[in-house]
Amino acid sequence: MMKRLAILVSALAFFLLQSQSALACGGLIAPDGDVHLTRASTLVAWHNGIEHYLTSFTYQGSESDIGWIVPLPAVPMKIEEGGAWTLQRLAIETQPQPTVVINASASMASPAQILQQVKIEALNITVIRGSGQAILNWATGNSFFLNGDTRDHLLTYAKGSPIFMAAKYDTAAAKARGQLEGDGVPILITMKTPNLWVPLEVLALDGQQVQADIYLLTDEPVNTSEVDAKIGQSAVGTEVPGAPGLKVAFQEQMTPTLYHDLSSDRNMSWVPSNGWLTYLSLDAPDTSVTYDMGVGTSGVIRIAHFGTPPAQVVTGPQSNALPGWLPTLPMGTPQFAESLLIMLGIVVALVLIFRARGRYLARQA
Repeated sequence: MMKRLAILVSALAFFLLQSQSALACGGLIAPDGDVHLTRASTLVAWHNGIEHYLTSFTYQGSESDIGWIVPLPAVPMKIEEGGAWTLQRLAIETQPQPTVVINASASMASPAQILQQVKIEALNITVIRGSGQAILNWATGNSFFLNGDTRDHLLTYAKGSPIFMAAKYDTAAAKARGQLEGDGVPILITMKTPNLWVPLEVLALDGQQVQADIYLLTDEPVNTSEVDAKIGQSAVGTEVPGAPGLKVAFQEQMTPTLYHDLSSDRNMSWVPSNGWLTYLSLDAPDTSVTYDMGVGTSGVIRIAHFGTPPAQVVTGPQSNALPGWLPTLPMGTPQFAESLLIMLGIVVALVLIFRARGRYLARQA
C-alpha cells in the first residue's frame, strides 16, 4: 500500500512541478497572442477497432476567451472525464524525470451539423461535422477567434475528415471550481476506428516550437521500420522516417504495477492488462511538423501529410512493404542472437585453448 501511495504522490509532485508547462492537444484558438501553447501530452490506445484518445488541455496566459479544435477520425462513442493522474504516471514511467476574424456570412457553405454536446468540468465540448468552410463558419459564429494559421489547418484537415471536436474553456467556471489558470481538464474520447491515428500537425502553431509527449498502448510493439519489426529489433532511440523531430524514446511491455496504476484511475478501467507501452517525443520547429501519424496492425508507424484521410495514413501505398507471409520474430531477437554468438565465441575460444594446451602437454610428455 505504501508503495502504491508513493507512486501516486510522485505523480502528483511531477504534475505540480510541470505546472508552468502547457499540456494540450489541439489547435489553440485565442483572440490574440496572450496565450501560448508550450507542450502537448496525449495517450492513444487501440484494440479491436476501438481507439481511446486521452488528452489534457491547459494554457499559459491571461486571456479569458480560450478554445481549441481538433480533428477526429470518427464520431465519438463517448466523451468523458479522463484519468486524473494517467498522463503524469506515464511521464514518470517513460521519462527520467496577427488575428483574423472570419465573417461567417462570407460563404454559402451548408451549416455544420452538431453531433454531440457535453460539459466536462470547465470545458464545453461540441462534436461537429461539415466542410472546412462550414467548420470555420460555426467556429466564428460561436465566438471562436481564428488566425490565418489555424484557419488553414482546419481547412486542410477537413479534406481528410469532416468530424471535429471543439472545446471552449469556461474560465469563470474554472475559477469557481478553484482551478488554477491554465489547469488541464483530461478528456477521454472513445471511437471506432480501423487503425490507430494521431493528428500531429494540428500542434504546429505559427512561430512556436512543437513539443509533445505521445503515449501509445498497442497489442504489439511499435516500430519505425518494416524490416526491424519483422526481425524483432527495438525502435527505441530511432527517429521516425519522414517525421522530423519525432523519436521513439521508450518502450516496454505492460507491467503489473503500471497496469494497476492506470486502470485504477477515473474512467480508465478499459486499460488492457497486457500489450506494449511506447513513448514518442516530438520536438521540432512548427514548419517541420506537416504530418500526421498512424499505426497499422503490424505495429509499424506510418506518416502522411496532414489532411490525408485517417484510414489512408496506414493503408496507403508503402514503398518498403514486406510480404505478409514472412514471420515476425519476438522483440529482442537481434540482441538475443548477438549475446548467443558472443557466448558461442567464448566457448569456441575456450575449447581451442584447452585443445592447444592438451597438445602442448602431450608433446612435453
